[in-house]
Amino acid sequence: MSGRVYYNKLIRDGIPKKIENNGGEYEVRPVIDDAEFQLELLKKVKEEAGALSSVRTREEFLSEYADLMVVLDTLTQLLEFSPADIKTALTENLEKKGGFKERLFLHWSSRTDYKSNETPQGIKS
Repeated sequence: MSGRVYYNKLIRDGIPKKIENNGGEYEVRPVIDDAEFQLELLKKVKEEAGALSSVRTREEFLSEYADLMVVLDTLTQLLEFSPADIKTALTENLEKKGGFKERLFLHWSSRTDYKSNETPQGIKS
């Protein structure tokens, strides 16, 4: 082998077996603390969403979508949200913000109390 690659991240259960099957070695530890597990899952959401945003084919989309959904499903289980809780949150979110049927793209707006998760682009005037 030609050295070690340090990942220091949460991995899926099947990854150690894949490493072994490829003749590799590894070191893992269980994440026992729920707070640490939650934090690592949230990091994984960002990782998987980033991968999803880079896909170029339908097949890649489906694979990365599944990866993201596994992480989100694990988080919702850890946080003990029921399917009904999730459905209610989705319904309320759509009622409050709407969906994407109109395909609207915001170039700018005057200053309001609207808060976005995104970083504003460009220079403020």
